[in-house]
Amino acid sequence: MKDKVLESERLQLDGIISRRIFLRAAAAGAVGVLSEKATTIFGATSPATSPELTSIFRIGGDLSVNRLGFGAMRLTGEGIWGWPPDRENARQVLRRAVELGVNLIDTADAYGPETDELLIAEALHPYPHGLVIATKGGNTRPGPDQWVPNGRPEYLTQCIDRSLKRLKLDRIDLYQLHRIDPQVPMEDSLGALKEAQSAGKIRHIGLSEVSPEQIERAHKVVPIVTVQNRYNITDRKWENTLAYCEKERIGFMPWAPVGGARGMTNAALEKAAKDHGATIYQLGLAWLLHRSPVMLPIPGTSSLAHLEENMAAAKVQLSPEDWKAVDALSARAA
Repeated sequence: MKDKVLESERLQLDGIISRRIFLRAAAAGAVGVLSEKATTIFGATSPATSPELTSIFRIGGDLSVNRLGFGAMRLTGEGIWGWPPDRENARQVLRRAVELGVNLIDTADAYGPETDELLIAEALHPYPHGLVIATKGGNTRPGPDQWVPNGRPEYLTQCIDRSLKRLKLDRIDLYQLHRIDPQVPMEDSLGALKEAQSAGKIRHIGLSEVSPEQIERAHKVVPIVTVQNRYNITDRKWENTLAYCEKERIGFMPWAPVGGARGMTNAALEKAAKDHGATIYQLGLAWLLHRSPVMLPIPGTSSLAHLEENMAAAKVQLSPEDWKAVDALSARAA
């Protein structure tokens, strides 16, 4: 029954690419390529528009977000440590992301640490109506490129209060447990988040890097509305978690959607992307949007040019036959 409801919602979701975005894209020289195998679309009213690529998802049933979001992690310094070398550029990237239609921005107190949340507030506060800022807690940072989970309830309570202050929010729309701490029972960690939710400090709760069994266990403590696991066209390790999220209508936020620091290198996929007038990264993002109606990619970058390139992926549309071919290539690459 849930599968039928999910498919119905998939076909009825509202369009998100507005005429305003089209005009900006055209002015920026974002030229679409039309071929026998692919169509680049610019408006939600176009008869060729795919509902998979121009749709919204309702996190927790009440937070409407455009499915192609933005991950802010790369806006910090090297090693996800400290301030970026060009702080104003980071602020410009955040503002441009919102101009291009992004209304879901993902961050964490561990990014910097702390500097990422501060940058978001500097760039965007007071926040535009409808902007959802999702943050995370439960990972500590001993140094650059070092991550150590801390799921102690008292620590998480402190994290939430400090994130609220840095982001200049009265309530965080989506707060995610960054990692499950193997030294702390999951129920204890989630209990702290549940208390903050009851106190009105957070609206919805999500998890990161978890299995279906862990989500089910968490559900016994508090409703889980999103999951953030590593997943992309060449790395499909968490296929079982995605399937569970589809079944339960939980938002799936793939981190490293274009490969992360490793990038994506696959000759067959690169050729397929070129055949459709796209880069492998654009094809990868378009594939994620096509892959599932609960998919919420959050590609990140510190480059304005790369941001424009990533957002243009939402305009890439392939025929069903071409998607089958790309799916086969992805299965072999994963």
